Amino acid sequence: MPRVKRGVTSQARHKKVLKAAKGYTGRNNSCFRIAKQKVEKGLQYAYRDRKNLKREMRRLWIARINAATRLHGMSYSQFMNGLNKAGIELDRKVLSELAISEPESFGTLVEQAKAAL
Repeated sequence: MPRVKRGVTSQARHKKVLKAAKGYTGRNNSCFRIAKQKVEKGLQYAYRDRKNLKREMRRLWIARINAATRLHGMSYSQFMNGLNKAGIELDRKVLSELAISEPESFGTLVEQAKAAL
């Protein structure tokens, strides 16, 4: 059986990890063993925070919609209930953008939601 020389593959693996650790401080970006741990932890944080970002954005949209509906004398839950009963299917992202950029259009939506209740 021929002898396996691993210089090329291990060097490529080290290079890949050290490239991913670019921007880390101290030995975290130059020492392979430490960089490997830091890169792996960074990937764990990235995975976790991709999930958290979705939650945070939804909370932000709800807060914006709530603030805008209260200007029209209605609560968020009443507004969403009214929209559902009126058959208006807009997601929270679009509703929050409407509340910020086009308050008059959002006002008409609030009136339609009030009428449906």
